[in-house]
Amino acid sequence: MDRSRLPLNALRAFEAAARHLSFTRAAIELCVTQAAVSHQVKRLEEMLKVSLFRRLPRGLLITEEGLSLLPVVRDFFDRIGSALDRFEGGQTREVLAVGAVGTFAVGWLLPRLVDFASHASFVDLRLSTNNNRVDIAAEGLDFAIRFGSGAWHGLDASELFEAPLSVLCNPDIAAQLSSPDEVMRHTLLMSYRSDEWPNWFAAGGVQNPPSPLRGMVFDSSLSMMEAAIQGAGVALAPPLMFGRQLAAGTIIQPFPYLISTGSYWLTRLQSKEPAAAMDAFRAWILAQSQSQIARLKEEVFSPLAICQDDESPDICARFSPADDAWLRS
Repeated sequence: MDRSRLPLNALRAFEAAARHLSFTRAAIELCVTQAAVSHQVKRLEEMLKVSLFRRLPRGLLITEEGLSLLPVVRDFFDRIGSALDRFEGGQTREVLAVGAVGTFAVGWLLPRLVDFASHASFVDLRLSTNNNRVDIAAEGLDFAIRFGSGAWHGLDASELFEAPLSVLCNPDIAAQLSSPDEVMRHTLLMSYRSDEWPNWFAAGGVQNPPSPLRGMVFDSSLSMMEAAIQGAGVALAPPLMFGRQLAAGTIIQPFPYLISTGSYWLTRLQSKEPAAAMDAFRAWILAQSQSQIARLKEEVFSPLAICQDDESPDICARFSPADDAWLRS
């Protein structure tokens, strides 16, 4: 149908009547008379040559033809409403869809969103969380923040920062730990990556840990840390993501040893042209990550032990002052 012939008032009357199943209630919503709504619906039925409603003594019953038309009309008006909502105070608003690993979202991103809102007031953020498995295209995301090596096909990846792992537990268990080898007396809380605990034991100088290691396996550091707080065992998780719990004393980091298994990355489809909202978010989060890195050098890397996945266990030892100076460079 030619756009110039689209019966907008009739479509509005039909959509409201279909929601309320009443011409009277539709008329109240549209601030017109019941007769006007009935007339507009009748006009639409004559144009389409179908009945959209069955008129009953106590209301309306929508027909099969009406049911097939309703979702299209509803989506049409919803899209117009959303587009008009983007204009506020003479400024165009943009929706930004971001997916993030749940641990990162709760432990790092959420406390900073007020700052982002103050820097980019024209952006309406839509945040979803995942367990590091995400399909940016299928989920309609502008960005995905994920953990790993940064090598994802078809994606542009900007590194944010590392989040090394260390032993974390509740105060009762921490009081029972005087050396890293005593960790093995408690239930190990672990992810699906089987190399993390062996690498941490190597960094802590533990000789001949049992193999294979046994314990509870979690698909999220958030649930793992909740289990640790409840005293279920000793977790291996990123202290950086649980700063509030550390500050509150609900969890303790009993040893300084850390292992690095990857970084958090801001990723987007290479084929997607960045809009203003995307540019604003990328600039903001990269600036925040640089501030985080500066704090990490002061608070985390001195004088801690760090072990990379691809390093031999015999070099996973406490850094010397010279090594620490190199880290700060």
